[in-house]
Amino acid sequence: MRVALAFDHRGVKLRDRVFEEVLRLGHEPVDLGSDAPEPRIDYPEKAREVADALRGGRAERGVLVCGSGVGASIAATKVAGIRAAVCHDVYSAHQGVEHDDMNVLCLGSEVIGAELAADLVRAFLEARFDGGERYVRRLEQIEQIEQEVHG
Repeated sequence: MRVALAFDHRGVKLRDRVFEEVLRLGHEPVDLGSDAPEPRIDYPEKAREVADALRGGRAERGVLVCGSGVGASIAATKVAGIRAAVCHDVYSAHQGVEHDDMNVLCLGSEVIGAELAADLVRAFLEARFDGGERYVRRLEQIEQIEQEVHG
């Protein structure tokens, strides 16, 4: 699987470990930067780059890291078709994919450490959408909201 990886200036703290885990799992990272704490990079820019990579077919999933994960998640979910969430526990990282077809995992470098980040990336990338009737129905409801709001 191709995985778009993006980090703002605070998120770079987890960059090496996230890349390492994606590669260890046999996936192809799509490097969207950043790789240094300077210059400061605004998380909405990175969220847009991840969303564009998914919507454009350059990646199937994304991992987006900022200081808390919250801003990145808010920005990413503004794009139709992007189902992003902050996950700082393993259950949410896999359940978000299994039940909600989450396609972007957001992490906070000021909230979790490198090893938990690796565990979360692993849970996210190894999970598959369940496809059950109730989950599909809910996704259709989300798509309906997107159509009504975005036209």
